[in-house]
Amino acid sequence: QAPIKATCEDMSCKTGFPEDVHSAVVSRSVHGGQPLLNVGFRSCDGNKKIHFGSSEPEDFRVGEDGVVYAERSFQLSAEPTEFVVSAQDKETQEEWQMKVKLTPEPAFTGASEKKIEDIVFPWQQYKHSSPLKRQKRDWVIPPINLPENSRGPFPQELVRIRSDRDKSLSLRYSVTGPGADQPPTGIFIINPISGQLSVTKPLDREQIASFHLRAHAVDVNGNQVENPIDIVINVIDMNDNRPEFLHQVWNGTVPEGSKPGTYVMTVTAIDADDPNAQNGMLRYRILSQAPSSPSPNMFTINNETGDIITVAAGLDREKVQQYTLIIQATDMEGNPTYGLSNTATAVITVTDVNDNPPEFTAMTFYGEVPENRVDVIVANLTVTDKDQPHTPAWNAMYRMTGGDPTGRFTILTDPNSNDGLVTVVKPIDFETNRMFVLTVAAENQVPLAKGIQHPPQSTATVSITVIDVNESPYFVPNPKLVRQEEGLLAGSMLTTFTAQDPDRYMQQTSLRYSKLSDPANWLKIDPINGQITTTAVLDRESIYVQNNMYNATFLASDNGIPPMSGTGTLQIYLLDINDNAPQVNPKEATTCETLQPNTINITAVDPDIDPNAGPFAFELPDTPASIKRNWTIVRISGDHAQLSLRIRFLEAGIYDVPIVITDSGNPHASSTSVLKVKVCQCDINGDCTDVDRIVGAGLGTGAIIAILLCIIILLILVLMFVVWMKRRDKERQAKQLLIDPEDDVRDNILKYDEEGGGEEDQDYDLSQLQQPDTVEPDAIKPVGIRRLDERPIHAEPQYPVRSAAPHPGDIGDFINEGLKAADNDPTAPPYDSLLVFDYEGSGSTAGSLSSLNSSSSGGEQDYDYLNDWGPRFKKLADMYGGGDD
Repeated sequence: QAPIKATCEDMSCKTGFPEDVHSAVVSRSVHGGQPLLNVGFRSCDGNKKIHFGSSEPEDFRVGEDGVVYAERSFQLSAEPTEFVVSAQDKETQEEWQMKVKLTPEPAFTGASEKKIEDIVFPWQQYKHSSPLKRQKRDWVIPPINLPENSRGPFPQELVRIRSDRDKSLSLRYSVTGPGADQPPTGIFIINPISGQLSVTKPLDREQIASFHLRAHAVDVNGNQVENPIDIVINVIDMNDNRPEFLHQVWNGTVPEGSKPGTYVMTVTAIDADDPNAQNGMLRYRILSQAPSSPSPNMFTINNETGDIITVAAGLDREKVQQYTLIIQATDMEGNPTYGLSNTATAVITVTDVNDNPPEFTAMTFYGEVPENRVDVIVANLTVTDKDQPHTPAWNAMYRMTGGDPTGRFTILTDPNSNDGLVTVVKPIDFETNRMFVLTVAAENQVPLAKGIQHPPQSTATVSITVIDVNESPYFVPNPKLVRQEEGLLAGSMLTTFTAQDPDRYMQQTSLRYSKLSDPANWLKIDPINGQITTTAVLDRESIYVQNNMYNATFLASDNGIPPMSGTGTLQIYLLDINDNAPQVNPKEATTCETLQPNTINITAVDPDIDPNAGPFAFELPDTPASIKRNWTIVRISGDHAQLSLRIRFLEAGIYDVPIVITDSGNPHASSTSVLKVKVCQCDINGDCTDVDRIVGAGLGTGAIIAILLCIIILLILVLMFVVWMKRRDKERQAKQLLIDPEDDVRDNILKYDEEGGGEEDQDYDLSQLQQPDTVEPDAIKPVGIRRLDERPIHAEPQYPVRSAAPHPGDIGDFINEGLKAADNDPTAPPYDSLLVFDYEGSGSTAGSLSSLNSSSSGGEQDYDYLNDWGPRFKKLADMYGGGDD
């Protein structure tokens, strides 16, 4: 791959290509974007701008830097490929051309046979005194091809770098770039003295396909003496990788009945070797097919693309549902001797098409249905279909083609069994139709595939028998409307309401009638002939009549098996008669006792309707004479009137004012209604101010007496309760102090609390150690009548009073002071005196103790036994059991 170059030599300007034809050897496999040649061109003045072109732009492109690239991938034939490279000066439009011949390189036979070439740096550019400059020669080094997986020996020499100045200077050579001083480092080395470039280990094209190095030449001082030279080392591919399928198992589908040439699927294998070389060019073929029916060669494969297509007819899913193919991929363009191979499995599923119509399992189907029944399945139609179940090619659809003009039947499809379910959708009358013969067709959801010779649908007949059943009788008409004036007396014949029995072919007796609903209980029906008579007077104003209509329901029953019954409604439209007199509304009113514009509005109410109601006439009766003397009435409309006072003053009270009201019926109906009018004193607003007096005046004598009796009884009860309470208090005050020990308030001890430690720990209110307030004062007692244990009448001693909230520590001092005061009290008797601490009489929670007072009057008592009663009586024993003290 020698470069094309333009030179300036011998100090004379010469431009253009030095040769008319240039030959280059390139790889047999050319891929798109691959650089093929380097075109070098230099003008003498160095300022020319050159544009390169190619005569075959669809195959070859020349860049602005002079590199020729392949535009597409292709294989070079044995004959040289020719094209023309052109160069044009953009300023002067001067153009030069050269023919290029590309020859494929021969097959590689070994690294030892490859010729080692010398790459020589061009001589250096130098300056001249003349205006012309000598340009140095620019070399473009063609790529070096090196096979991968070489066995050495290593290092293996590739090429020697040499400068034309090595004769006069001592030079040092080096190489840089990936694979040399950049990762992966150390693959390529250069002898710094001789410039010999070598490779140190086998190369792998699948890792790095090419290396781009740069050679340098410097003197002993490190000064650059030559421009760096670019060296491209291409790794030549070797067939060291087997083809690998992307999937070990490939799945594809093909419809049954497909014609030869139908595409099925594509299998793909890859080879890590160069795809543009034979090492990576794969070829496919089918090794085996299972099963081999109906033909052992049902499929073929495109050996280059891996497309699998059908080559034989006869694909039938109902016979063979799946085929298994063993596919082989071989590189070296399928060369069985030198190529490497691998296999994969292709599973081809034959998909179903509608090539089998549904077929009925019988020509005639039978069923039966009771009359008047709906939503009943009367027949089950079965079909067979060889297509794949539960697919549109298998699912059956049924339709009736005859025998059901009124649309009483429909056919549904059971999704699980694919059966046709003949169903009744409208009631059938046995007396009208006793049998149906239907014509039914079945077909698939999708049409049959083209070319199928079977008919697209299958037909059958369905014979359906109708079963007679006992039907309910029915009233005619229902409901039945009767117009009748109200007031029809009891026992009157109203109408006849009968029913009919639809069963004409069943032997049954006559129907019997009964009453089912009669809200007002006005009617009765004859059970044999259905004649309806009244049992009470018909009243239009009854609460059971709505909008003049009264509804009653009757029942008709037969004696069939089973018995059946039907209901009918009788509607009685009641015509109004003038059987109700009008009444006044409201019944009570209020007015002022003086003649003021204070009228009473009244309304006439009549249950009848027009023309037996309003307009009404209002008047006051002639008797008593006070009515017309005191009152006057004026009609203001057909239904309303105003009542007012005629005189200037009427005493307050309640008055009964009779009013005669007459309706417009023919004949007229009138009544006298009493209006209770309350006459009262009114304020300026017309409101009553003496309601109490009016109420009192309006009460009868009996009511007043009853109220007074209640008040008297209540007062007597209160007085009796007060007397009882007074008597109880006197009884309590009259009780003697010395009474039975069970009732003696002084002889009972009340235990308030126990907190241990004796009396010093008790927080007692000692102010209670005095005579109770219930004791009568001495002043009211007769002189000389006193008990021996009572104190004499003297001035009250001044006993110490303890604080209401004492401290626990002063109880002893308080008791000692009280003892001294008692000893010095002139009123204290020298005998056993009674001190009442609190009222603890009958009913007290404290148990009774022996009395502290002596049974004798003034006798001495021995209190020494108090020392035996424990610590609680220690104080008392000290106070009274001390002998003379």
